Amino acid sequence: MSDPAGPPGARSVDGSHGRGRITLEQVAHHAGVSRATASRVVNGASFVDRVLVDRVNQAIRDLRYVPNLAARSLVTRRTDAVVLVAAESSTRFFSNPFFAAIVRGVSTELARSGMRLVLSMAQTPDDIGGVERSVRSGHVDGVLVISEHAGLHAVERLAGTGVPLVVGGRPMVGGLGVDIAYVDHDNRRGARLAAERLTAVGRTRVGTVTGPQDMSAGVDRLEGFRAGLGPRFDADLVQTGDFTTQGGAAAAVALMRRRPDLDGLFVASDMMALGAINGLRTEGRRVPQDVAVVGFDDAEMAAVSDPPLTTIRQRTADQGRLMAQALVHRLGRPVPQMMPELARDPDAVGIVLDVELVVRETA
Repeated sequence: MSDPAGPPGARSVDGSHGRGRITLEQVAHHAGVSRATASRVVNGASFVDRVLVDRVNQAIRDLRYVPNLAARSLVTRRTDAVVLVAAESSTRFFSNPFFAAIVRGVSTELARSGMRLVLSMAQTPDDIGGVERSVRSGHVDGVLVISEHAGLHAVERLAGTGVPLVVGGRPMVGGLGVDIAYVDHDNRRGARLAAERLTAVGRTRVGTVTGPQDMSAGVDRLEGFRAGLGPRFDADLVQTGDFTTQGGAAAAVALMRRRPDLDGLFVASDMMALGAINGLRTEGRRVPQDVAVVGFDDAEMAAVSDPPLTTIRQRTADQGRLMAQALVHRLGRPVPQMMPELARDPDAVGIVLDVELVVRETA
């Protein structure tokens, strides 16, 4: 039976396959350095001679040494962990392609920096309180927040811990006495492009299904849509949605029943847009013949929907990458392959990514 304390095939310093966990002392002996030097290399100290670093790293590979992370955290006061807090249910989090792309981007960059990702879904003030206590207890080195809802006060409470924090999206709070770092997309410009596209294809009674108005993306996309329509904006053609497929369908049906003359619709996410198209069909409307539709996100499903969805493309995975890189920089660590948007000003409070219109068949 193999010893669970060590990796399969772990070897002793004489090259034999041993049963115990390889120790730091064995690594030092194999590399021909002191234990203190080996410890400095394992803990990422920057002042060790490059030749010695290479020798220790080769010994680590030779012996298949696995560091004791708990012991290392006591010495360095680092956990090498980052928590990603999403104010959503686990069902919604794991079913929405937006979150999958964010996690993909974040995890890619954290792995490059030798850090691990912890996910936390927090839907209530008590949930946020639990995350706050964990952060204050030193269980993570940094915090990322996405899908912020103003009523939960997640950003305020987590910013108050003093642990480095980066938000995905423009923070809904101000006046905290500190600048909150964030990475966002140009939601207002994207919604303006959607409104302009709908009027360019001849639609005159253009409405919108908005995102939640306690989220910055929902607020900014409505403001951009209003600006894009200008004097043609009609407040009666606005219906609030919730960024879900079911919510998009229900909002489109409610809007169509209130205003049967609707002939153009901007829906503030692709998930809602797909639901809205189904809702319009239940009301006997064809897309795009009767009602033209533009979404927002350019999720993978947009290109294969029926009909293919005209939408606003945003760089969601890149947003996740930049959030992680900005946090790693704020932790005082080197950022491998720093992206240009961050490299221009690594200490910038806000990074806003551009968006573009993708024309398909719905508008």
